[in-house]
Amino acid sequence: MTARPPQFLTVNEIEIALRHLEGRQPGIVWLGGYRSDMLGSKAEWLDQWAEARGHAFLRHDYSAHGESGGEFRDGTISRWLEQSLAVFRAFSSGPQILVGSSMGGWIALRMIEELQKAGERDRIAGLVLIAPAPDFTSELVEPQLTPEQRLQLTQRGYMEEPSEYSPEPYIYTKALLDDGRDNQVLKGVIQTDCPVHILQGMEDKDVPYTHAMRLVDHLPVDDVTITLVRDGDHRLSRPQDLELLTRTVASMVEHAELRTSIL
Repeated sequence: MTARPPQFLTVNEIEIALRHLEGRQPGIVWLGGYRSDMLGSKAEWLDQWAEARGHAFLRHDYSAHGESGGEFRDGTISRWLEQSLAVFRAFSSGPQILVGSSMGGWIALRMIEELQKAGERDRIAGLVLIAPAPDFTSELVEPQLTPEQRLQLTQRGYMEEPSEYSPEPYIYTKALLDDGRDNQVLKGVIQTDCPVHILQGMEDKDVPYTHAMRLVDHLPVDDVTITLVRDGDHRLSRPQDLELLTRTVASMVEHAELRTSIL
């Protein structure tokens, strides 16, 4: 299947690439992970699922990811959050279900906070988090830094780490780590005002399942579900994982539609 050509939205002079499928509500909004793009297997799978069922589907690339512009070393959680909110507000209407993968889970939680502050809490009908990595910079990256990497951050402003998913190393900048502390969500109650379903592989070497369990402790709502995939890795992109994802999103859609019919 050939992906539709992207559209672009300029956010603070950076061209943000996005793909928007028109359809009924609730719509689905995809938020990808660190160094991922919107043409990954899970995003493509959900796009096809949404199109087959007539639902709106929105996805984009953060700056310096995929087809978007910008320099990777300028990227921070705050900047990617700002871009995500801009795309969300410009290309979606009515209730939406946020689907956040890895870092996208962190972005989704911060989006909800910002939408609530702006009086837009009704825009989010549900939250599906795949191997969520909230606060990963301070909780997962910084504690593992070697003395050499800390020296690189001080002297060069960034450090590198080998990646299992790409020949190119992961790059973590001092700006990203510093900004991550300003965007922490695992510091108190996370009020989502919507149902939450977490999908987490127990063989995840990047974001341990204990991190997802800790997130649950910060979610006060009764309607929080976590599904642990015993042999699942960080990507959760096998055929059975993709089927689990669409079953989860479909259940969230049904919940949102039922709630709307009651109201």
